[in-house]
Amino acid sequence: MSRAYLESFRDKTIEPTVGPGLRLLLVGINPGLWTAATGAPFARPGNRFYPALAAAGILDRVIDASEGLRAADRQHLINRGVGITSLVARATSRADELSAEEYRAGAALLTERVTEWRPRVVAILGIGAYRTGFGMPKAVPGRQPVRIADAELWVVPNPSGLNAHESLATLAAAYREPALAAGIALL
Repeated sequence: MSRAYLESFRDKTIEPTVGPGLRLLLVGINPGLWTAATGAPFARPGNRFYPALAAAGILDRVIDASEGLRAADRQHLINRGVGITSLVARATSRADELSAEEYRAGAALLTERVTEWRPRVVAILGIGAYRTGFGMPKAVPGRQPVRIADAELWVVPNPSGLNAHESLATLAAAYREPALAAGIALL
């Protein structure tokens, strides 16, 4: 996809991937332009999200969402009790284009959605987004001492390539913990 084409998706939104039996809600920071163009979460080629989910045993295969999320892959996520949404709905090229106000508004909306969707566990993918959105400047990664609605709350690393100090193995290990807490049987 050309840069000009991707730019035409700036500020667009995508629908959350959720369904009945939601156990683990994975919350990205915000959609990238590639994600907005395809309508699929974590769609940018090379993103480590789906490989990390497979390596963690959450999924039985690596999903290729680069051209959109296939119905069978969406259903696999739902069948496994996994949902995906974003803290901030607006698509940007980089997360640093978002304002603190957007993070705080996203945290409030996420709380409403968690109350409605009722996952067992919410995992926010990015410590900075969590700290800013929820006003927890000293939070550390891992299980949090607070809950969102009735859901256990975790903060795990973001799979973006910009988070280069995390490897596929460390991402998988971090994602495995909230999945187990959510009662997902690892594969």
